[in-house]
Amino acid sequence: MWLNKVKKYHDKEISFGYLITLKTRELVRFLTLYNVNFNVLTSELNVKRNDSDTVRKKILNISYVDWQKMEFSKGTLYYMKKNAQANKPFTLNKHVRKRLDQWDKPVKAS
Repeated sequence: MWLNKVKKYHDKEISFGYLITLKTRELVRFLTLYNVNFNVLTSELNVKRNDSDTVRKKILNISYVDWQKMEFSKGTLYYMKKNAQANKPFTLNKHVRKRLDQWDKPVKAS
């Protein structure tokens, strides 16, 4: 799950899975006596949770009609609501997160 997170590395944004692959290649080259500078130290992982209570409430309060008026997919909202109702952590893709941030209706406090 965390291997899909994106991190800036050498002025590029790459996933942690790919970063592990690159570091493994460097280790193999180092161990096979290639002259490669092997550095295991990278910046620490800061994970921002997408599934806070306010985000869950915001997703559950969005109506399908209003969501479609903003020209967004009904299926996307369906799966967002399904994940928000479940009592498990979930993630949102970047483009879905941007759409959710565009949603300007306030969340009703309960």
